[in-house]
Order: sequence, then C-alpha cells, then structure tokens
Amino acid sequence: MSWENKRSMINQEESKAVLVLEDGTLFYGRSSAEYRIACGEIVFNTAMTGYQEICTDPSYANQIVLFTTSHIGNVGVNEEDTESSQVWVKAVIAREISQSTSHWKGKKSFVMFLNEHKIPWIEGIDTRKLIRHIRNKGTKNACIMVGEIKTDFAIELAKKHVPTKALRAAFAPRKYLVQNGEWPELGFSNVLTDDAPKIFVYDFGVKLMILKALARLGCKVEVVPYTTLADEVLSRNPDGIILSNGPGDPASIGDRIVELQKLISSKVPVFGICLGCQLIAIAAGGSTKRMKFGHHGANHPVYDIKKKKVYITSQNHNFVIDENTLPFEFEMTHVSLLDGSLQGIRSKKGEVMGFQGHPEGSPGPQDIGVLFEEFLTIIHKKKSQRCL
Repeated sequence: MSWENKRSMINQEESKAVLVLEDGTLFYGRSSAEYRIACGEIVFNTAMTGYQEICTDPSYANQIVLFTTSHIGNVGVNEEDTESSQVWVKAVIAREISQSTSHWKGKKSFVMFLNEHKIPWIEGIDTRKLIRHIRNKGTKNACIMVGEIKTDFAIELAKKHVPTKALRAAFAPRKYLVQNGEWPELGFSNVLTDDAPKIFVYDFGVKLMILKALARLGCKVEVVPYTTLADEVLSRNPDGIILSNGPGDPASIGDRIVELQKLISSKVPVFGICLGCQLIAIAAGGSTKRMKFGHHGANHPVYDIKKKKVYITSQNHNFVIDENTLPFEFEMTHVSLLDGSLQGIRSKKGEVMGFQGHPEGSPGPQDIGVLFEEFLTIIHKKKSQRCL
C-alpha cells in the first residue's frame, strides 16, 4: 500500500482541498480545516521549527505561509511561544502536518491550534514544486479552498485579492508598559536599576520577543502606537527609540514620515527593526523596492561589513531598502550573502541604526542579538555625555 493510501486511511475525516495561484496554477491536497476558504499573498518560510511564532507574528498579516520543511507540527503548540495575542497568517501550507505531538511544553497539536483560530490549512501538495514556482515567477496571490472546490471561483478570488498595503488595517494600536520591572502582558519580570535606559518602542506590529529581549537587558520599555506624535515621545526624555517590525509596504505609511523625520533628527538614539529599518531610510530621503519573493526564514547569512563577520539570522520581509537611494548621511553596515541586498544601515554620526532582520531571533538563531547591545552602548555613551 502506498504512503498516500495509508495517510488517507489514518485520516478518514480529511477533505479534499486545493491551492490556487492567481496565474491559474493548481495544487490539490487535503485538509480537515474547519474554515473553508482564504485568500492572501503566498510566501515561503525556510524555518524548520518556530511555526507558532511565525503564525502569531503581525508581520505576516494577510499572508499565506508555505513551510518549506517537509514535516512540521511535531512539538505542538504551547502557551509561551507566541509573538502577539492572535494569529495573523491567513492560511498555512505544508507537505505534512503532524497529527500528534511530543514536547514537554506542548498543550495541543498544530492542527488543533489552526482550527481553533479558524485558519485554513492544506497539506499533501508538492511543496518543492510550489517553492520553485514562486522562486521563478515571484510572490503570488493565492486562494485555498477546502471541501467544496470551485477552481474557477478560487482563481477569480486570488486575482482580486489586495495585498497588505495600509498598516493601520492590519492591527489595532496597543500599549504596553514595564513598571518596576514587571510586565504582566508578557508574563515577565526583571529587576530594574535606577539608571535603567528608558526605551520607547513604536508599535508597527512589534513581536513580544523583541520586548522581552530589551527587558532582559535591563531596559525600561514602553510601547506606544505607531500613530504617536514625535513631540509627545521626545517630551518625555527617552534614552532611546525603537521602530518595530510590521507588515506591508513601508511606502504606504507616508503620513507618518514627517513624525519619523523628527525622531531621527532629534539626536536621541533610534534603532529600526525590519519595517522600522526601511522607514528610517524613507524618512532620510531614500526609497524601498519590492523583492521577487522576499526573505522569510531562520537561516539567512548576513555579512557585517566592518567586523568582517558572518551572522546567521532570522528574516521576514518582502521589501528592502534600495541601496542606490541610500542617503549620503547613512552607510551600509550589513549585506545579505544570499542575494547581496542591503541588510543594515547606520548614520555616519552613529545615533541612528537599522537592521533588516530580527535581532531577537524568534524563531531562529540569536547571533545578531549583539545589535541590541550595540544600541545600548550608543545610549549609554549619550547619557554619559549629558552628565559631563
């Protein structure tokens, strides 16, 4: 008996499912998803684990995530490894999703998790063929149908789908505050010193692990909505400002650029992460461009130009800074060894820096977490200068 026949016997309740790309390409598979249809922009992620973090990362709003590894779901889902309070992906694609789990922290299977959040999923398709198609043709809009399949209607839906452009449509502004080292929203506590750096984080879709990384480094962190006026934050004498990661095209947030220009010219240290890095470049007069299929994964090699050192990093972005438009007052600090794209920038005065990947490495390696330490070094240097 073939493997496919064995699988269908084991999962009698599975329904037929189809993935349709806007160019008419069809991939048939199976699913027992309770929610039957979803449209989104399809991207592939090369991480071998961390699927829970990926699904709850606001940067994936409005996207269908294709996992390149052949088998996911083995460790289930737990109550700790989430990046926000909800699931942001529109749907999940995999070669095979484990129906059973084995991990001491696991509380439920990945399938149960997806069904509870009404996230459609499909497995059993030729993911390698689909990945090659995306690499050759570029990122496409797609539609998943489970159960009653109408391919012509699915193609029509995929063609009409509008990719995430306006950030404000992706999530509601949130506020978090660390008080005396306690952060109830994160289930995290830390003892803060009297001179703990006061960091304001502009929330464009921030991941909780970024906030935890800052808290663990002894920072007093306050998260403010991305709509917060620069003067409001600057009036509170911040030691540093972080522009967070987030979904969508950075060029669509044009109404915030004037406020960001005030921040990067304020002489307060500023660190932009992923989308935040791109926004710094735009605010300084540069521009961004759309990548063919983006960077999504936990194994992206990045070269530090000054240190002449390679870091393995976690990435998640469809847009990148156009290096030909990088303003004169900024210099490149990191480049991708996969495609040579710009990965890091820093102002020549040293007060503003940005990185295209995720320094907290969630999910993935934490090699580049040293950037948080470099940012704090800038902050401490500025604070010491003020004391002279």
